[in-house]
Amino acid sequence: MTGTALEVSGVTHTYASRHASPVTALHGVDLVAQRGELVCLAGPSGSGKSTLCHLAAGLERPSHGTVRVGGQAPDRIRDWRMVAVAPQRHGLIQDLTVAENVRLPVHYGAGRAGDAGADGTVETALELLDVAHIEGRMARQTSLGEQQRTAVARAIVLRPSLVVLDEPTSHQDDEHVDQVLEAFLAVRGHGTALLVASHDERVIEVADRTVRLDEGRVVS
Repeated sequence: MTGTALEVSGVTHTYASRHASPVTALHGVDLVAQRGELVCLAGPSGSGKSTLCHLAAGLERPSHGTVRVGGQAPDRIRDWRMVAVAPQRHGLIQDLTVAENVRLPVHYGAGRAGDAGADGTVETALELLDVAHIEGRMARQTSLGEQQRTAVARAIVLRPSLVVLDEPTSHQDDEHVDQVLEAFLAVRGHGTALLVASHDERVIEVADRTVRLDEGRVVS
């Protein structure tokens, strides 16, 4: 698949504060990600990587400028076939099993449309991220690394137009970092664009392009 998955144009984002002056996390940021492209956001802590991820995933609206996923504002999209996210805190439902968490986008998206291959994509995602062996375990009974891989599996299960991942290897050992990267490459091969915020040099190495941020500005 070809075409633009994500377009960020002139985005400035400011957070209000009750006890201090407003903080501007992003300053006039422009970014485009194509279908089938892995774009890594790199930069020091506080550079704006997570804020840009939140805006691309529709978790927040920009103060100024526009963000579009498939031509739509992502905060208005409720379909994980369009945009999916694996946030830093994972966002799992702790009293659902690993498999039930991964199946949620299928249940609320393609599953309602009668997708005959939905169960197969769930099993594929569980295997890719090495959580198939714990698929019946409650999320709260799993390690941070397992929860992180479950969140990544949930994000890629429908092979959406755009996947947004914030530090997706931060709780992984070397072996599991490799598996996470293999999952990225697999879903990229189906035409999914990936926007990945990461300090991990191994993620940067497999990226098609690295966008470096510093103090809320694109520097390279």
